[in-house]
Amino acid sequence: MQRHLPKRPVLDWADFVGARQASLPSIADLPHRQLTTSGRAAIYHALELANPAPGAAVLVPTYHCPTMIAPFVLLGLEPIFYAINAQGLPALELISDADARRANCLLAPHYFGITQSFAHLRQWCDATDTLLIEDCAHAFYGRAGERPVGAWGDYAITSLTKFFPILEGGLLASASRPIPALSLAPQTLKAEFKAAFDISHLATAHGRLKGLGLFVEMLRGSRGRSGLNSEEQTPAAAPPPAPAPTTSASMHDSDMARVNSAPLRSTRWLTAHLPKQQACTHRQRLFARYADALSALPGARPLHAELPANTAPYAFPLWVDDAERVYHTLRIAGVPVYRWDRRWPGTPHLTGDQGPLWSTHVLQLLCHQSLTEDEADWAIATIRRTLLNNDTPHNGR
Repeated sequence: MQRHLPKRPVLDWADFVGARQASLPSIADLPHRQLTTSGRAAIYHALELANPAPGAAVLVPTYHCPTMIAPFVLLGLEPIFYAINAQGLPALELISDADARRANCLLAPHYFGITQSFAHLRQWCDATDTLLIEDCAHAFYGRAGERPVGAWGDYAITSLTKFFPILEGGLLASASRPIPALSLAPQTLKAEFKAAFDISHLATAHGRLKGLGLFVEMLRGSRGRSGLNSEEQTPAAAPPPAPAPTTSASMHDSDMARVNSAPLRSTRWLTAHLPKQQACTHRQRLFARYADALSALPGARPLHAELPANTAPYAFPLWVDDAERVYHTLRIAGVPVYRWDRRWPGTPHLTGDQGPLWSTHVLQLLCHQSLTEDEADWAIATIRRTLLNNDTPHNGR
């Protein structure tokens, strides 16, 4: 059985009800901030403000999405990959003195939106005169140990599309460094109207915004097919075997063409005005639901059996032994799940590194606020059945 569950927040009438301010701090509370079109655009502009020398080396994690690496490559910087430990933190003891001296910047993520203290990392960066970019793409809300999320980095970035029902959006912020107005090209009126339509279409395609579906479909018929990509509209088919990645292909897939565009007005309005507390609460509740249902299954284990306090997660990370089979089965069924199995070309295998293991075995089960309890129960049942019954994918046939 296939279902069409949203893989990102989609707009619904209930999103306009509730407490506008969340009880958790957020990266948007930091004193210096600028909106961008994406999290990768925010990384790009953080680097531009830091103004590293051409060809300078930067430290990036072996466990990554390619869009985390593309901004560095676009600016002509040299990525040096560092190992991560079992907590997902940089394994600083494995970074050589030579690499530490060469690099003048380090990107460190809060994986899955499960925030944790960067105190030791902050001390290391201060001692080595290394700029710290705190990657909060998964962690818009929360406290990271002793500080609010985003406050450890010289700069912090986030991806707003993971937390709000918008088509594009990122944020560059800092607790300590002023951020001047970025020179961003305004988007056309056509692009603004298209974004507003596509937000509505994505919502009604997933059964949200009840009462608008017929009107949206009439508009869609009058203007041609929507620009929504197939992944947002239908469950994924089993992919063909992936060719060996190349830098040019990875750059193309990362879509860096819009880093100098201004954010859409729909992004500005919805992120400013939508209530936030219920989104945090729902994400926490979904994480707990996953943990209760998936903590004692053969061939799988949660990376985090309990959600740390003061956290609003992006995903529930599930280690799966037979991840290749399980992942593709779940994708075909329409379960909202991702796996970071596309590593940047040249990413090394380092002794003591969890990165390659996570890239292979960790599935990210999404916890966004647009998943209903019924949808979450169906996703959980599908995951359990796949793990218990040793199902195999059949390309939808």
